[in-house]
Amino acid sequence: MIIIMRPGATKDQIKQVEEKIISLGFKAHPIFGEIKTVIGAIGEKRLLDTPAITNMPGVEDIVPIMKPYKLACRELQQTKTIIQLDDITIGGPEIVIIAGPCAVESEQVFYATAHKVKKAGAKILRGGAFKPRTSPYSFQGLEEEGLKMLEIARQETGLKIVTEVIDTRDVELVAKYADILQIGARNMQNFRLLREAGTSGKPVLLKRGLAATIEEWLMAAEYIISTGNSKIILCERGIRTFETATRNTIDISAIPVVKELSHLPIIVDPSHATGTWKYVDALSKAAVAAGADGLIIEVHNDPSHALCDGPQSLRPEKFTQLVEELKAVASAIHRRI
Repeated sequence: MIIIMRPGATKDQIKQVEEKIISLGFKAHPIFGEIKTVIGAIGEKRLLDTPAITNMPGVEDIVPIMKPYKLACRELQQTKTIIQLDDITIGGPEIVIIAGPCAVESEQVFYATAHKVKKAGAKILRGGAFKPRTSPYSFQGLEEEGLKMLEIARQETGLKIVTEVIDTRDVELVAKYADILQIGARNMQNFRLLREAGTSGKPVLLKRGLAATIEEWLMAAEYIISTGNSKIILCERGIRTFETATRNTIDISAIPVVKELSHLPIIVDPSHATGTWKYVDALSKAAVAAGADGLIIEVHNDPSHALCDGPQSLRPEKFTQLVEELKAVASAIHRRI
């Protein structure tokens, strides 16, 4: 339910309503607007004593939230969630580029790639220290050694870093190094991991599951928000369909649909969506044109020798060219890179 406070409701009146909601067994989520304050009451609807709250001083109305993802929906919060990382704004007018290799493999390759994506215009560096792989015999990542390399790359380039966490036991360790925690597609419905990542207080990049509906995806985001952490970046990375020409099928329509349903920012991963570097260019432009708030692109100095996802990685020079071309697309929709 949404409790709408009257314009000019006092802080004491708002506090009294929050305390009443909590006493009834609900979680209270106040959102302070320029004109009105609304309070989300999240819990079992039948337990809400509607008349008792309606008659409280300062209360204007009570409106039900129809969507199952109560905190992630626009019914509760009309304004867009903006995530601020020092001078980087995710969800605002600027389209943020995240780039780097799929996995942190070696110092030489990783640091060289980091400097090149920084020069090309990337604001955030990606690189996996923990890698969930289909085969148990594939490269699984360098773990804390890889996290230390990410830290050094951040110091050298000034780039923020995003890296994946795959186990609740590793959240504290990864959060020690990362600016953004990534939850991969395979873990989108690992609910204990979602909650643990949320309680870290760090922004969370939440990838869409392999065959997840948009509602299931937003419900996964709800687990994170329910911890009190609304700093969530949704990431469309392609879904599994009958098509075999690409690794996955990118759902461009998810961008405007999510923007209609939710206040959370959404970015696109064209690398994992296609599995082939030659399609990354076109799909990056399509994503920007459709309204994506950012892109996460795999870039590698030497893709033919990459230990993970080499075929979908751009070489630095191709990435540089793509960023320049994306600036024109962004300008056409009154945004910037």
